[in-house]
Amino acid sequence: MLETQPILQAEALHVSYGDAPALWGVDFHVNEGELVSIVGPNGAGKTTLMNTVMRLQPVRSGKLVFRGEDVTGLTASQMCNRDVSIVPEGRLLFGGMTVEENLDMGCYRAFARPLRADTLARVYDMFPILKERRTQLAGTLSGGQQQMVAFGRALMAHPKLLLIDEPSLGLSPLVVQQVFAAIAEIHRSGVSILLIEQNAVLALNVAQRAYVLEGGRIVSTGDPKVLMTQPHIRQAYLGESA
Repeated sequence: MLETQPILQAEALHVSYGDAPALWGVDFHVNEGELVSIVGPNGAGKTTLMNTVMRLQPVRSGKLVFRGEDVTGLTASQMCNRDVSIVPEGRLLFGGMTVEENLDMGCYRAFARPLRADTLARVYDMFPILKERRTQLAGTLSGGQQQMVAFGRALMAHPKLLLIDEPSLGLSPLVVQQVFAAIAEIHRSGVSILLIEQNAVLALNVAQRAYVLEGGRIVSTGDPKVLMTQPHIRQAYLGESA
């Protein structure tokens, strides 16, 4: 059996806002075809980590490697031309544009444009309500439907790695279940996923491996089922008393 290689690897990442440290010596990796979750409380540095991977946040020291290439010094626009897409926290749709126009915004890579029709059909198969609403302004959709558009837009770029930041934020429990079912389906299609999520139960249930980020540091890592048995994790994320 061939050993799986990392599609994304972070080595001793240090990130700060001015003189205020945000990430301290963070090491993690995502293997080809893997779904990895990073969980942690508010203020742990999860979104900072995601922005750093997308090169929206500069690295103070350490290294980021994507598909064997050192991408630490790339700009955000250069990173977007790699095989990586992001579903950002808060969705960040163009509310005055239609659903289909928002989806087309994801089809920006030269490689992806000739595949637009097939990819759009795949997105509509995954989220049938979007096909029904394709001419509706994205800003008039429900929160769950907007999240579906954000997923579809990211998939239009044909990523090998999909970054997902806090997908359950502001959604009802029923819609959250639908969103996580979509994440599982995307993963089954062969896309590697790095999922950042405050809801540890959801994130650990769907992941193959997981990291716990607290105070800008990785404090635990391993099999999600094993992490869920650790007293600290159960107290912090499941509300159980010691």
